[in-house]
Amino acid sequence: MPEKITPEDLLNNIVGLAESSSKQKSVSFFGDDKSDSVSSQLNRLFGRQKPVHHLLGGGKSADVLLWRNKKISASVLTGATFVWVLFEWLNYHFLTLVGFALVLGMLAQFIWSNFSGFINSRSSSKVPRLVLPEELFVNIAISIGAEINRGLEFIQDVACGGNLKQFLVVVASLWAASVIGSWCSFLTVLYIGFVAAHTLPVLYERYGDQIDSFVYSVFGQLQNHYRNLDSSVLSRIPKGNLKAKKHD
Repeated sequence: MPEKITPEDLLNNIVGLAESSSKQKSVSFFGDDKSDSVSSQLNRLFGRQKPVHHLLGGGKSADVLLWRNKKISASVLTGATFVWVLFEWLNYHFLTLVGFALVLGMLAQFIWSNFSGFINSRSSSKVPRLVLPEELFVNIAISIGAEINRGLEFIQDVACGGNLKQFLVVVASLWAASVIGSWCSFLTVLYIGFVAAHTLPVLYERYGDQIDSFVYSVFGQLQNHYRNLDSSVLSRIPKGNLKAKKHD
């Protein structure tokens, strides 16, 4: 089974990189292998120790996201864009589209069943019927439930773990998501995420070293800002003596 990066591992890598960025830069002034240490750090950024295709699952979905087959990837992205345009720009409603689709399907079956005998007088062809397997819905429900439970478990672990840095990163991410959600509809947010999933992995696969070096420098700046915040605000927050309370 291919190894995937979980949200916990991603946040741990971000926090760990931010904590050690200043130390690594100060040591590199006195070391002779500066380029080797920097390149090794870049390769470990985001935990990327394997190719992007392997991290995405290594299956057909990874091939689509990385545009291994340009026709399939382009058709999937075009279909998602068509659906987004229908609902957002043309203001179609989901129930309206479902009703039109059902009417067209019933009309096609009606014409097929009643006029196939006139076209082929020897034998009338059987009208095909669409039957969706029950396993499809069961697998979708299981997958969605597993992802929801994983997300809830991760959020609760962060809230109860006592890691202030990780807690602040998650809170900032949720706050940014809420702000973005207030700017546009939920369907637009899903479409932006879908487009990002079909473009960012390809760009990262082609320009991974440049992106890693840029993100590494950004994390160094974030570390400096966090140190200023820690020295001016967080370090002044009084901490209770938990051990004394337990003995009492």
